[in-house]
Amino acid sequence: MRAFVAVPLDDETRHRLAHLVREGVPAMPGHPVPPDNWHLTLRFLGEIDDPAVDRVQAALDQADLGEPFEARWGGFGAFPRMSRAGVLWIGIEDTSALHELAERVEAALMSAGQPPADRPFRAHLTISRMRPEQDVSAVIDGVPPLAVAMRVDRIALFESRLGRGGAKYRVVEEFALGR
Repeated sequence: MRAFVAVPLDDETRHRLAHLVREGVPAMPGHPVPPDNWHLTLRFLGEIDDPAVDRVQAALDQADLGEPFEARWGGFGAFPRMSRAGVLWIGIEDTSALHELAERVEAALMSAGQPPADRPFRAHLTISRMRPEQDVSAVIDGVPPLAVAMRVDRIALFESRLGRGGAKYRVVEEFALGR
């Protein structure tokens, strides 16, 4: 299965962010990601077989994921840069707790036999993809920071199914922080 580990958004946060995004960016550039698919990816795994899924679940279940914490959604950003964006995202104001969580997840995944991550962790919530890339500076410059707080108290192993109409995500298992 195609899999990733992420922080799922609670319904209240998802609805508040979706409302603020609609207000702040009424003409969303590119192909917007449906709010039901919003999550904060900690680690993309790619295609893994059933035994690897079992090892990943066991490692995350045994891992010390740290204590719950609050994350504050901030302003908009773009990858690779605003003048030539392929991805429009919402960032986190203070990423230190998320970086620590991502490091704990990475250690657990490596103990389960997964190869190391192929890129550094960047805390962001993808809200739109652009093909071809485009300048989103005007979109981002006019939107104030969102200032939405969210309690991070769990992570999830997700399955990603690609198909017509975009990716569909399914939670395979959730893992509580602070246990």
